[in-house]
Formats: sequence, structure tokens, C-alpha cells
Amino acid sequence: MDWKEALMQKMASGTIPVDDTPDPETPEQLKTDELRVLTDRKGRKGKTATIVEGFTCPDEEVARIASSLKTRLGTGGSSRGGEILIQGDYAAKVASILKESGYRVKCC
Repeated sequence: MDWKEALMQKMASGTIPVDDTPDPETPEQLKTDELRVLTDRKGRKGKTATIVEGFTCPDEEVARIASSLKTRLGTGGSSRGGEILIQGDYAAKVASILKESGYRVKCC
């Protein structure tokens, strides 16, 4: 009997415990972090930008959220290093959109 057959027998008999713990990267767990929404004018030639920081999810997820925000607000922006930058003063609108999506938001 090779190791594969022995493993299959143990799995069939139920002697190997099954790991039912949820994956730590599930969207529900990622939304438990508190995001900070703030406006900034420094280094932008006097133009206002809305910044969302505090993401701990992968950069692909942050880029997806940024794309959704930019589409809903009809403005430009970017996502880089776990932060989202939206062009313009949209702090209240961004906070309400993120709250609708289930995120905890602290608006400054």
C-alpha cells in the first residue's frame, strides 16, 4: 500500500480532521478594518484630492475598489500602496459609498 492509498483510507474513516476555519482573505473579514477618508492639497499645486487609507487587502482588491469609486463619482484617481487617491473633494461621498459597501469608515 502506498501513501496515497493510506491517506485515502484515513480520510474515508474520518481519522484525519477537516480544517473548516475560514480563509483569512474573505471579503467579510477584510471589511472589518477601519478606513480613513481625508482631503489633502499638499504637493498638488493647490488642487484638492480625497485619500482613502487603511486597506490591508491585496493591491488588486484596492484597485477594484478604486475603479468602482472613480466610476460612481465620475472622476479620476489612482490606487497605490494600499491607498486610493480620488481627484477632487469627495470625502463625504466616498465615505457614504464605502459604508454602503460594508466598510467601517472614519471621515476626517
